[in-house]
Amino acid sequence: MRKLELIKGKVFHTEELRANLNIWRLLEKKIVFTNGCFDLLHLGHIDYLSKAADLGDKLVIGLNSDASTAALKGPARPIIDQYSRSIMLASLSFVDAVILFDDPTPLELIAQIRPDVLVKGADYTVDQIVGSDLVLGYGGDVQTIEYLSGYSTTSIEKKIRSLS
Repeated sequence: MRKLELIKGKVFHTEELRANLNIWRLLEKKIVFTNGCFDLLHLGHIDYLSKAADLGDKLVIGLNSDASTAALKGPARPIIDQYSRSIMLASLSFVDAVILFDDPTPLELIAQIRPDVLVKGADYTVDQIVGSDLVLGYGGDVQTIEYLSGYSTTSIEKKIRSLS
């Protein structure tokens, strides 16, 4: 079995990630950024993230911390703690970096990362995506991805609760 320490090599603090971003840019890699809570990782998440990864060379995920997730989703969330969520995401072969953030939105993180491509689900329009004006302003691209129908953390949570 792989040691978690090896997978944790893809979970970064800001300064560590900045060094990797500089190397990737030097190598002319296209950097893709997306963000979310990714609580109860499911097939819909995997589909979305793999499609996001296909939009560039390096996929960076901004992961809402436990506090940020609770503020967005309510006191019963997250179901899975931030450490576990970050390790699960980092273990995906097409994910290059995971970085936790506490803010209500990833705007500051997007400003620091300056991705070539900013990605969110198609339940958003480009003008609703936090950071889209920033990314478009420096010549980056903003994309939306359709969700895989029938998969959501909310529906899984409801199903579990109904069994109780």
